[in-house]
Amino acid sequence: MTLEEAQALDAADPLRHARDRFRLPDGTIYLDGNSLGALPAATPARLVQTVEHQWGEDLIASWTRHGWIDAPRRVAAKLAPLLGADVDELLIAESTSVCLFKLLAAAVQAQPGRSTILSQEGNFPTDLYVAQGLTELLPHIRLRTVPAGEIESAIDEDTAVVMLTQVDYRSAARLDLASINAAARARGTLTLWDLSHSAGAIEIDLKRDGCDLAVGCGYKYLNGGPGAPAFLFAAGHLQGRLRSPLPGWMAHAEPFAFEPAFRPAEGIAQFLTGTPSILAIAALEAGLDSFAGIPMSAIEAKAAALSQRFIEEVEARCGSEVQLASPREPSRRGSHVSFAHPAGYAVIQALIERGVVGDFRAPDLMRFGFAPLYNGFVDVLRAAETMAEILRDGSWDQPRFRERSRVT
Repeated sequence: MTLEEAQALDAADPLRHARDRFRLPDGTIYLDGNSLGALPAATPARLVQTVEHQWGEDLIASWTRHGWIDAPRRVAAKLAPLLGADVDELLIAESTSVCLFKLLAAAVQAQPGRSTILSQEGNFPTDLYVAQGLTELLPHIRLRTVPAGEIESAIDEDTAVVMLTQVDYRSAARLDLASINAAARARGTLTLWDLSHSAGAIEIDLKRDGCDLAVGCGYKYLNGGPGAPAFLFAAGHLQGRLRSPLPGWMAHAEPFAFEPAFRPAEGIAQFLTGTPSILAIAALEAGLDSFAGIPMSAIEAKAAALSQRFIEEVEARCGSEVQLASPREPSRRGSHVSFAHPAGYAVIQALIERGVVGDFRAPDLMRFGFAPLYNGFVDVLRAAETMAEILRDGSWDQPRFRERSRVT
C-alpha cells in the first residue's frame, strides 16, 4: 500500500469525521486503544462543567438538580445500544474486577448444588484472581480451567457458571458468544463474559446471543479516561434470582430512609454499592457520546479493515522477523493485532520513541490496538513502515529500550 492509496482509503472512510471528536497529539500514531483510549475532545469541557458549575455552584443540590443520583443508570442507557442490551439490564459501577466479583458471586449463589466455575486457560489474569479469591471465601466452590477449544465440552452438571473473556487480551482471538451461551444454557449453566477488549470495537448483541451476565471496563475502546468506571450487565430474566454480595446504601430500595436492615432495590439497581464517582462517570459519558450516530456494525467493519491491512503491511515489510500471534481471519479476532518478536519489549519502546504507540505483553508480544473512531489507514501504513525501519537498522537494540518500566 502506498501513501496515496492509504490517503484515498481515509478520504473514502465513512467514519472519518469521528476523528475530529478526539484530541490526538501531533506526530503520534496511537495504537494503544485497547489499554487507554484517546481523549475525547468533549471531555475537558464536560469535566469543567461538572466541577466548576455543578459542584462549584450548586454543591449538594447537584445530586438532584443535575441528576447525579441517576448517573449510573442514565449513562448506562447510552452504552446499551453498543452492547445490544436493554437499558434496565446495564449499570455503570466500580472497576471491572469489583463488578466481576459481584456478578460471579451472585451467579454461584443462584446455582445451588453446583460447585464449579469454568474458565479458559490463559484467561485475563485479574479475572482468574477474582475467581480464586471467591473460592477462598466459599470453600465449596472450585475454579477449573480448560483450553479455549474445550470449553463447551467441559460444561457439565456441576458447572455453576462459565466465566470467559470474549476477546483474548494477548492474541485478540474471539470466542463465539452465541455458541457457548447455547451450550451452557442446555446444561443449566450461567455465563459471565468479560467484554473489556471488545466493547466499543466490535459489534456485540448480548440479547440476541443469549448472554446471562457481563462486565467490561470503560477506559479502553469506550474512551472514558484512566481508571474509568466499569459496567455490568444482568439479563432481565435473571435479575430476580440474583443477589449482590456487596450490598450498600445505593442498592437499598430507599437509600435515604436510612433503615438499619437492608432491603434490596428491584432489578439491576441492586448491584449498586456506594456513592457513585460523579467526575469519573462524567468523563465516561463524554467517551460514550463520541459514538453518537455511528452503528457498531460500521465500527467493526473498519476495525477488521484496519487490522487486516496492518497484518499485510507488517508481513510484507518485516518478513520472518516477526510472527503473527493473532488469528489471520478477521471474523476470529477483535480489534487488536499482536506480533511476536524475541525482543518485543525493546522494539515497542523504539516505536514509541518514533511516535508509534503500541504496547507489550509478556513474554514477547507487540500489541497494536485499532480504535476505528480515530485510527486510519495512513496510521496503519506509517506504523508498519516504522516497525520495518527499526528492525532493519537494529535501532531497538539499545540498553535504554530494554529497561523495563512498571507499565508495559
